[in-house]
Amino acid sequence: MDILLKKKYLLALLVLFFVLTACAIPFLAAAPSTPTSATASPSAPAETGTPSAPSTLTVCLGEEPNTLYPFSGPNDAALSVLAAIDEGPFDTIGYTYQPVILQQMPSLENGDAQIAPVSVTAGSKIVDADGNLTSLAAGVRVRPSGCRSDGCVVTYDGVSPLQMDQMVVTFRMRSDLTWSDGTPLTSEDSVYAYQLAADNNTPGSKFLVDRTQTYEAAGPSVTQWWGIPGYLDQTFMTNFFAPAPKHVWGQYKAADLPNMDIAARTPIGWGPYAIQEWIKGDHITLEKNQYYFRTSEGYPKFDQVVFRFITDPNTAISELTAGRCDILDPSIHLDTQVALLQQMQQGGEIHAYFVPSDSIEWLGLGITPATFDNGYSSANAERQDIFGDPRTRQAIALCLDRQKVVDTVLFGQTRVPTSFVPAGHPVYEPGLPDYKFDPTAGEQLLAQIGWRDLDGNPATPRVAAGVKNVKDGTPLKLNYYSTPAAQRRQVADILSQSLSQCGIGVNVQYFSQNDLYAPGPLGLLFGRRFDLIEYAMSTDNINPPCDWFTSLEIPNEANHWVGTNVSGYKNPDFDAACHAAQLALPGEQSFTDAYHQAQAIFASTLPSIPLYYRIKVAAARADICHFDLDPSANPMWNIEAFDKGSGCQQ
Repeated sequence: MDILLKKKYLLALLVLFFVLTACAIPFLAAAPSTPTSATASPSAPAETGTPSAPSTLTVCLGEEPNTLYPFSGPNDAALSVLAAIDEGPFDTIGYTYQPVILQQMPSLENGDAQIAPVSVTAGSKIVDADGNLTSLAAGVRVRPSGCRSDGCVVTYDGVSPLQMDQMVVTFRMRSDLTWSDGTPLTSEDSVYAYQLAADNNTPGSKFLVDRTQTYEAAGPSVTQWWGIPGYLDQTFMTNFFAPAPKHVWGQYKAADLPNMDIAARTPIGWGPYAIQEWIKGDHITLEKNQYYFRTSEGYPKFDQVVFRFITDPNTAISELTAGRCDILDPSIHLDTQVALLQQMQQGGEIHAYFVPSDSIEWLGLGITPATFDNGYSSANAERQDIFGDPRTRQAIALCLDRQKVVDTVLFGQTRVPTSFVPAGHPVYEPGLPDYKFDPTAGEQLLAQIGWRDLDGNPATPRVAAGVKNVKDGTPLKLNYYSTPAAQRRQVADILSQSLSQCGIGVNVQYFSQNDLYAPGPLGLLFGRRFDLIEYAMSTDNINPPCDWFTSLEIPNEANHWVGTNVSGYKNPDFDAACHAAQLALPGEQSFTDAYHQAQAIFASTLPSIPLYYRIKVAAARADICHFDLDPSANPMWNIEAFDKGSGCQQ
């Protein structure tokens, strides 16, 4: 896989790359010597009269959190709870980072991110020209200071003076932050979080830690990250380690924390709410954090938040209707209930929320099957070179009624992508061809290539007559592989019918997840043994994953059949554009230009055809306001602002 693209969360990303379904979607307590939850509150005048009942918001989750310890891989439900406890430290809204407990996001423009030359000598830890972490020695290829392309790479001779670029990023926290037990939150808590992340006994990826030269406090509310020379990180602005409560956890070993209640079940935070109780298998109750830094602004709006665990979507909707849930979190997988939610919204019963998720459903094209790796010969190939001409791939795209899939299967609540970059992303290129369903144009293009309708019967496949690298008389009949999930069956039915209008025969076959996603060389997807195949890819990286389609990502014997470019697409121009994008930094014009170029090449050559964005679905009672579902954000990103009833009129 392309090691030049930063993969801080490599293991998690590999799990996310291929979503295997289309639409289905005890702790050891230790007695701490310090408070473990925000039960303390400032002195307040004595109340008179009968106290009013606390206002409560009930959020229903699709599963019980697996852990609230941030280094143990919290699941989606846990991340929603953590957003109420640990706000930020920054949010991802509209594919851009927004500061929460930071005064600003570091950037090259505001000077909080800087690139400076630094002297390195033999034995220095560096990142080489290929993105590998290594020790500098004779024969190592490096980028000298100022070098941002492959043309200026040099091979170190082991003795000559050498300077390389080093990135230094400064993070400035708000000065009014306090833990929910009343203890001030300082930069030392962030440094402690880095030390935990770096501990060999702490689970999780060490990618960023290994590429960190120094992470230190530069003031009570200021930390600095120093990268290893040669490592210019595209997401440098996120290299702030979210604070961990050193005064609570610091007395324990890192190896013990994942199994301790104070870390995994009742961690303290700085956000709008603090944990009051966790009843296993039922709910978690949070109470208002009296030390929250936005209390003077009137936040949070509720006195309590209760997170209930409801796995069944039908039960969750019933609980919403009955008033026992105020919000249904996307972790409930409501994408099977879109029609019902739309109907309820039209009746004024609820608010339904539909946004594209970060997962794209793709139709893979077998451009270069694994059997072509040792050379192609039409005389003895198991399959003809049907997809070699980019125009054939364009014609197939024109003959796919993807909008009908969106309108019928997905109830019009998502959209057809034009590339691997979501619309609304800062580097999205809006001028790309979208290949709207046009069977007439598709037929004309196929005819130009040499795919002829010799019998005048659109119900029979076209045949090759002068198609490059395809034997004359070869029928244009393709095997379409998918899993048997209900949504994918609907999609395959619509797409196979629309392809037939262009004279493209389709043989749809359904395979179990184990068979479809089995490792290569025998697996259909990773073994590159298909004509057409439906699959999904997703990433949690905000930078567009152009490397999904680079030559280095082709699964093959040399890389143990691990890679995302399952079509076997090879295009040196695309590789170069993606490589240039990965060498640039946000804020540089070359960053935007390279991504625009990569998208343009993608759209004209179509290594794979994007079908639709999967839907992220949530719902809320009609009297709930300020719940704002964003495609790139945690669903609880602004939970402090959620309100109900009369508060919504303000």
